[in-house]
Amino acid sequence: MLRPPGPLLLPRLLLLLLLQFAAAGRPCGPSGLSRDVVLGRLGANITLICRDEVPANVTVQWQVEERGAAVPGGRGRRLAEGNVLLLRWLRYEDSGRYVCSVGSRLLRSLLLLVEEPLETPQVSCYRRSHDKDVLCEWPQRTKPSPGTRAMLWVKRRFTAENATEQRCRYFSKARKFVCRVKVPPGTEDTKHLVVSTCVSNSASGLAGKDKIITLSSVLKPDPPLNVTVEALEKAPQWLRVNWSYPLSWDPRFYWLRFQVRYRPEPAPAFMEVDQVTTTWLDIRDAWRGTKHVVQVRAQDEFGHGTWSEWSREAVGTPWTDPRDFTSEKGPFSSQFPLEDDSYEVTLPPELFWEDRADGADGSVMEPSAHPVASPYTFLVAGGSLLLGIALFVGIVVRYRQMWWTGRQRGTKPEGEGQHMLVPLGLPRPPLSDTPLLSCPTPTAPGTLHITHLDYSSSRQ
Repeated sequence: MLRPPGPLLLPRLLLLLLLQFAAAGRPCGPSGLSRDVVLGRLGANITLICRDEVPANVTVQWQVEERGAAVPGGRGRRLAEGNVLLLRWLRYEDSGRYVCSVGSRLLRSLLLLVEEPLETPQVSCYRRSHDKDVLCEWPQRTKPSPGTRAMLWVKRRFTAENATEQRCRYFSKARKFVCRVKVPPGTEDTKHLVVSTCVSNSASGLAGKDKIITLSSVLKPDPPLNVTVEALEKAPQWLRVNWSYPLSWDPRFYWLRFQVRYRPEPAPAFMEVDQVTTTWLDIRDAWRGTKHVVQVRAQDEFGHGTWSEWSREAVGTPWTDPRDFTSEKGPFSSQFPLEDDSYEVTLPPELFWEDRADGADGSVMEPSAHPVASPYTFLVAGGSLLLGIALFVGIVVRYRQMWWTGRQRGTKPEGEGQHMLVPLGLPRPPLSDTPLLSCPTPTAPGTLHITHLDYSSSRQ
């Protein structure tokens, strides 16, 4: 069972219908062409016919209207004779009213319009700063006819107020229409606005699709200016990038955040650095001795709107030691990218060039500038050499000491240094021998008698 519509549903539907009727009632060019209007395209051929049937003995004369009214047989430039008039390679100047007549009797009058076909507007809007007007534009593939007009209407969404009408201007170099929308002071950045466009000429008109925008969503700054790339002394892999705010953005009230991208000239892809809030950046992973291309773009500090276009390319090369002999023939990269994203050290090409000046084919060119060795190099080399010699002497002395100790042990007399076996108990005599035991004489208690056992006879 369907429920009846709520009390607020009907007013909303009526409001939407009113808005649709208001948009539909907005004129966009002529509604249609009359029967006596002929439309021709620039550079094409067209045929004008006076009557479907004309007697054979009648001469039909054509003439084109000049500035002023066309009077058969009066003011007008005479053209060819005949029932059919062929015009080749139409120009804008061929537009006008063409009249065919027999003597002083007018037979037909046709209005020829030479126009380029209209293109449906594909509008996009942007705002260069918080205190600037909104600019809406759309491109054109071909140059429009001289009489082409472009209009733009702006109004707040879900309101019945009248739309503000703006005339648009065509820029031939950029090949686009540009319209300036005045923003009233105090307008909220989050309020939705409806933008409508229309382009028309003397023959027809086309309306673009309505676009809904907010002042914050169309925010798009201009690209940063004065982008420079400088080398930092004694930092062969560093580059300092500096830039400035665009003139249309006042940093006293609103700030920008920036994005920097750079690449060495041999590499096709850029590396990007986001969330830069200053007007400078140090690149710390530049390729040694290689020219780098750097660009910068900007966006509102809170992320409203879109990024600006990239700035013009700036070029810079990291610092190179002037004592390096490779600087004579220009910088070269000692880092070569491999397939696994690692780098391989390559030698400069100067080491493989042949010296053709003295006529010695196949000889390797000797560099004219020799680098001056640092004293720390000699200290490290000397210390390493002394440490190696001391280690070698220690090993030899230790080996000789061990050899001499082993030799001394091999020359000792027999039995010396050998351990004697001590029996843990009295030996048991053989069963064949019976020792002579003497029974102790009874003595007083507490007296101990020790009897000596002689086994010498048994051993014999």
